[in-house]
Amino acid sequence: QVQLVESGGGLVQAGGSLRLSCRASGSIFRINNMGWYRQAPGKQRELVAASTSGGSTNYADSAKGRFTISRDNAKNTVYLEMNSLKPEDTAVYYCKADVTTTWATRVDYWGQGTQVTVSS
Repeated sequence: QVQLVESGGGLVQAGGSLRLSCRASGSIFRINNMGWYRQAPGKQRELVAASTSGGSTNYADSAKGRFTISRDNAKNTVYLEMNSLKPEDTAVYYCKADVTTTWATRVDYWGQGTQVTVSS
C-alpha cells in the first residue's frame, strides 16, 4: 500500500502565507509526477500545481506568481508554498502522487485533503 499524508493547512488572513507538505510512504519504488489539487464547495476539483520527476512545473493561472511547488525526492515529499493568499483560495487541498510501486504497478494515489481557509 501507499499512503500520502498532508499537513500545513489551516486558517490564515488574506495576504498571508502557508506551506503545505505531502509525504508519501509505503510500497514505493519510484514517485513520478506529483501535484496539488483543490476543491471548493460546489466546485469541481482543479489542478493547482504539478511537478514532474524531471523537474518541470505547471501552475493554474490563479496560482501563477503566488504559489510554488517543490519536492524533496529523498523524503518522498512535495510542498506547496502559498503566498499572498486570497479568500478565493479557500478550499480543501489534495495531494496526488503518480507512483510506481514495489510490485511494478503504476497507480495514482491521493491524500486525505487538508483544509485551507483564507479570511478577508
